[in-house]
Amino acid sequence: MQYSVGVEYALHCLVYLIDNPEDSPIGIKELSFFQGVSDTYLSKIFSKLSKAGIVSSVPGVKGGFKLSKSPEEISFWDVVQAVEGSKPIFQCKNIKDNGYLFREKGCTPSTSCTINLVMLSAEEKMHDYLRSKTLSWLNKELGSVLPKQIREDTRKYFSKSEI
Repeated sequence: MQYSVGVEYALHCLVYLIDNPEDSPIGIKELSFFQGVSDTYLSKIFSKLSKAGIVSSVPGVKGGFKLSKSPEEISFWDVVQAVEGSKPIFQCKNIKDNGYLFREKGCTPSTSCTINLVMLSAEEKMHDYLRSKTLSWLNKELGSVLPKQIREDTRKYFSKSEI
């Protein structure tokens, strides 16, 4: 299992929207230049975030994107689902039904496949953990692990960018 780099770009960009001292929208061109990624690629990610109700677009010359909800209400899992979709990681193919005993005897147990149940349970535990981590938590965490100068320079970039 592997999430696309789009999830990482989304989370980073959402932190910039939170940590914006002027609380003004930030444009895709500014975000993409800052991240070193194409604005077309980032636009696709933000389109998904917008459809999920995580961000909203602000039209106009000074437009861009803002959070649609408070950072406390947006979890990592919300972002993962928006960018990746909600397809389960493990998809049981019921291969047990092709096994010798089931195939030859016509045996059809009424219980679910144990392997599928374990995999679904593990996936749900991961989802719960990602639900417990919000953008607000991430912003506070970054405040304690990143040098203050980097955070200040980032704020300055988005408040005065002329891209």
